[in-house]
Amino acid sequence: MDSLITAAARALAGGDPLGALNRVALRDDAPALALRGIAMAQLGDFARASALVRRAARAFGAKEPVARARCIVAEAEIALASRNLGWPTKALDVARVTLEARGDRVNAAHARYLESRRALLIGRVDEADGALATLDVASLPPALMAACQLVAAGIAMHRVRASDARAALSHARDAARAAGIPALIAEVESASITLDSPVARLLARDKELSLRLDDVEALLVSRALIVDACRNVARHAGTVASFATRPVLFALVRAMAQAWPADVSRETLIAGVFRTKHPDESHRARLRVEMGRLRDLLRPLADVQATKCGFVLIPRDTDEVVVLARPIDEVHATLLAFLADGEAWSSSALALALGASQRSVQRGLESLSAAGKVQSFGGGRARRWIAPALPGFATTLLLTTPLPGD
Repeated sequence: MDSLITAAARALAGGDPLGALNRVALRDDAPALALRGIAMAQLGDFARASALVRRAARAFGAKEPVARARCIVAEAEIALASRNLGWPTKALDVARVTLEARGDRVNAAHARYLESRRALLIGRVDEADGALATLDVASLPPALMAACQLVAAGIAMHRVRASDARAALSHARDAARAAGIPALIAEVESASITLDSPVARLLARDKELSLRLDDVEALLVSRALIVDACRNVARHAGTVASFATRPVLFALVRAMAQAWPADVSRETLIAGVFRTKHPDESHRARLRVEMGRLRDLLRPLADVQATKCGFVLIPRDTDEVVVLARPIDEVHATLLAFLADGEAWSSSALALALGASQRSVQRGLESLSAAGKVQSFGGGRARRWIAPALPGFATTLLLTTPLPGD
């Protein structure tokens, strides 16, 4: 490898893309194309970066499998940065196997890190943890070690383990400083701010409190009956009742939990749950049916009793009932959470991350756009959506993924 390629590679490793381009911008050989692509990715031009890396992979060809595999790993990282979550993951897996077989341990570890990062981004926390567990993180170069520790912190946050997240971020901060890359250091600091931001609200007895991750972790191990509006479940002492496919029943139990220990009138429940201002006997009959179903579902956790004017929630083995709600009241809060990471998302990538249909995601985006909460640019398949950060809140809405045992 010639001196200019070596110098450009060192500049990229140190987070200096302009320095790298000064050395290889006018060259079209395969190593230069690869380095130019990585430099353009660091500068944020992902489309150009991806095209350059693909050209480099073709130029290396089958006679240089290691170099070609490295290009595939670089293209996968560009795809993740540009939120192209539909990028073919099998190609990355084949590249990782090639790198491992040829003794390129660091780039093979980088490929595994990308697998873990993608899994975390689309909410597959167990899969992300499994991929990361195969790596000896302590033996990796500082920059890659910091990136892996950021993923470990993200996994801990999604599992509501604040102390584990803080430990991972501490390791990430030390590694980022050792690497000396300003962008990486800033990413770690941003994650630390997220960890100290409110991730949920506690609603109980006409009071509302903002909760950080530490507070939520403590609440989940308390003796309270928790109606979790972040995951649509009710939980107490390890027992969980899921309302994932029962939105009407969950709306009823949430209304009673927020009013507890008082009851909720039938008129209030009908108006709030059935969305009508003029209830009739058919609505009252439906309410009785739904309350019967709710009693059956809540039986291990609580009872639902009729009162003179409505219904009241009677918890078992506890004298505290609380509602755990998302930090903002917004129908499309999860969409906003993904968009608020500062990256430009396609509707197809959002659909994959949310596990929803692309059409439902498009309707949500159109609704948010009409309200001025998100913006789009481009057209057709190139259309991308962005949103400003949510001030004062954790932008990932960490409580949207199921907890172990849910």
